[in-house]
Amino acid sequence: MSITIQPAVRVETKRQPLPPRERLERIFNIDGVDALYGGKPAIKDVTMDVYKNLVTAIIGPSGCGKSTFIRCLNRMNDLIPGFTLTGTIRYHGQDITGNDVDPVAVRRHIGMVFQRPNPFPKSIYDNVAWGLKVLGMKDGLADRVERALTQAALWDEVKDRLKASALSLSGGQQQRLCIARAIAVEPDVVLMDEPASALDPIATAAIEQLMTDLKGEYTFVIVTHNMQQAARVADMTAFFSISRGDEGERYGELVEYDATQKMFTAPSDTRTEDYVTGRFG
Repeated sequence: MSITIQPAVRVETKRQPLPPRERLERIFNIDGVDALYGGKPAIKDVTMDVYKNLVTAIIGPSGCGKSTFIRCLNRMNDLIPGFTLTGTIRYHGQDITGNDVDPVAVRRHIGMVFQRPNPFPKSIYDNVAWGLKVLGMKDGLADRVERALTQAALWDEVKDRLKASALSLSGGQQQRLCIARAIAVEPDVVLMDEPASALDPIATAAIEQLMTDLKGEYTFVIVTHNMQQAARVADMTAFFSISRGDEGERYGELVEYDATQKMFTAPSDTRTEDYVTGRFG
């Protein structure tokens, strides 16, 4: 029996060309970052900038440290015993990795949406209002909740049942509710770790459209395994891959980072070419 191997196919991107990087406003400056669990590196020597009001995609094979990387940006990894970080992460010029920086304050400005929807077992209204109440942002609370739900393209679907349990929503609605909860407190950056991996194509399209619609107000950094998704929504794309140290240990490294259009049509590194065309990963 003969087996026909289909040639790798490029993922097409329709992203508009970006201005030169020197004309973009830098929101993160990541310099020489190593992230380690129990002394073993998960990512090593990551250096890149993230730009304001763009969608930046983090792509790469499983185990290359994509989730570890974005969790460094709001210090979520601090919650993991044995985690250490070296190097610097400057947010608007301030190094946010130091012991003198309150990680809770960092997360107030840099929100996160996780892979699977995780609404609280509360009403739809209370899910969105929760962070606002915790942070003392109670003025015009109902209006703030409505605005967040509207931004998340959910208001028209839930406005007549705000007291219903959030768990009664569909998976796609729950994920949009989690986005509403994240943006209600008016963060500067929203990190998204595979936000559509558990959703059907229609719900996935809704999440992607949200990022496109909202990037004028927020900066998005999204981890995705989906090359088509990165090509559709991202302005910049960073490709991480797996390397091995002298003793055989595996860790993630940043191979290439550039405008999405270039990454998918004319990457500079053959490893990027191989990944985005489906030859490995």
